[in-house]
Amino acid sequence: MTRTAPARTRPVKTATTAAPRSKDERSYTITELAQEFDLTTRAIRFYEDVGLLAPTRAGRNRIYSQRDRTRLKLTLRGKRLGFSLTEILQLVTMYESPSDTASQLEAFSTALAAHRQQLEQQLEDLQITLAEITQHEERCQRLLHAQAGQAQAGKTPGGTPKAGKSPAGTPQAGVAPVRRRRSTVAG
Repeated sequence: MTRTAPARTRPVKTATTAAPRSKDERSYTITELAQEFDLTTRAIRFYEDVGLLAPTRAGRNRIYSQRDRTRLKLTLRGKRLGFSLTEILQLVTMYESPSDTASQLEAFSTALAAHRQQLEQQLEDLQITLAEITQHEERCQRLLHAQAGQAQAGKTPGGTPKAGKSPAGTPQAGVAPVRRRRSTVAG
């Protein structure tokens, strides 16, 4: 009889190995956070895999601290502002570090300025695109209006009489009338 080595897994914090919490600090389940922030539990587990959240474990259950809830809230705020998850992780980690707050604020301000510049460029691109769409819409409306006016006069948009008919409605010499084929549907 041979024994196999247990499968290696990443280290998991358990409720007994986690940092002690004060009695008044509230904990949350994954379901509670999902409902509060209108997320799926899968999204929360993804944020955990990325390193944004670090819940403790009680058996198979994840226990989220107030710190995790705050990090999730900051993550969602960063996403709403358009930051990538990597940028959010850097900002949240920097925010929680005990180092000099002035350098943290400068880094955050720089990140915000770069993001603002990117959004302003996107806004300019969108405004240009919307202006082009408006031009196309106006052109389509002019053409439709011209077609409607010409159809009432019995002419095609090019200003020529309909194929096969003279302005008086008689067949033209050398122009075969256009015949439409009936479509048959096989039953």
